[in-house]
Formats: sequence, structure tokens, C-alpha cells
Amino acid sequence: MEWFYTLLNSQDIIQKGGLVLVTLIVFMENGLFFGFFLPGDYLLFSAGLLCGTGDFKVSIGVLTASILTSAVLGSFVGYWFGKALGRKLYKKQDTLFFKQKHVAQTRLYFMKFGGRTLIFGRFLPIIRTFAPIFAGVIELDYKQFSLFNIAGGVLWVMTLVVGGYFLGEKFPNLLHYIEYIIIAFFVVTSLVVIRTLMKASKGMRKKLKPKKDI
Repeated sequence: MEWFYTLLNSQDIIQKGGLVLVTLIVFMENGLFFGFFLPGDYLLFSAGLLCGTGDFKVSIGVLTASILTSAVLGSFVGYWFGKALGRKLYKKQDTLFFKQKHVAQTRLYFMKFGGRTLIFGRFLPIIRTFAPIFAGVIELDYKQFSLFNIAGGVLWVMTLVVGGYFLGEKFPNLLHYIEYIIIAFFVVTSLVVIRTLMKASKGMRKKLKPKKDI
């Protein structure tokens, strides 16, 4: 239980496991389906903030490069896992809980909005873990996936790690209010991302709606 609690507490992760444990957790949370419960945004922001205050003894360059590499590689592993799983799903017969049309709909959605999902999904827990897997299941073009995977990873890491670092340098007392900052950030980004994806989904449904014959 103590080990499990440590995995859910970003400051414990940083203090007890250092850079190695931070990068390992980022890797698992960004594409390994069993890592969806691990801290992502909270961990990145905490690492950047503690690096800025000097409590995390690692340079911001090494921290940023390590986390970015782990996030991108984790999503690549998720994509490859989803691709292997998808080949089995395409051969699976329809059942009460599984329909081939759902796989086809997911494929269509990713083909049209895959970039938005992969980039914006970086800022949402659970979606961050499963989006690369679903991209692999529907066999999203590998070059396209690679582009959006890297772009989303850079935006996520620069926003949280580098942003946290500069805030830690300028306002070291923010360390006492880190939970509230993360909650506020999560609420704002969730609302923006969900609204964007809902508008994209609505537009897709309109285009897929069959036209009536005149």
C-alpha cells in the first residue's frame, strides 16, 4: 500500500525515485493500458516547479528532454500494442458487446480528427493513455501518428514542465498551493478540449448523415 501510495503522489515520486522513476511513470502513463491511473499532469508540473525552486536536483534541460522522450516512446508502444490488438479485433465476430461497425466508426473518427485527439488528449487523464492504443487499433497512418505524437508531447511537456519551472523560479511559495493549481489547470483544459472534440464530432455526424433524395 505504501508503494501504491507513492505512485499516486507526485512529490513522493520525485523525492524517493528521482528522475528515473519520473520518466518511467511518464512512459507507462502515456500508452500502457494499465498505467491510466498514474499521475501525469500533476507529476510534470510538480517536477518542473521543484526544479525551478531547486528542490529537484536536475537541470531543466535534462528534465524536459527525459520526460519528452518517455512520453513519446510510451505512446509509440501504445500504438504498436493497439495495432497488434486491432488485427485480432478485425477477425472477431459480432457479439452482444462487440460490433465491427464500432471499430469502423472509430477508424473514421481518427482518420478525420486523429490529430486533434492525439494532441488535445495529452492534457486529459485516461484519454492520454488510450488514444495511442485506439490509433493503433484502427491502424492510423504511422507517419501521421508520429507527427501528432511528437507535436502533442512537445506541447504537453513545454506547457507543464517548463511552465512549472519558470513559476517555481519566480514564485517559490507556489509549492504550497500546487494541488489547487493542478485542479484549476485540469478544469480549464478539460473544458476547452472537450468542447473542441464535441464540435469536431458534431461536424463529423453532420457529414455522415445520409442525404435525402429530392
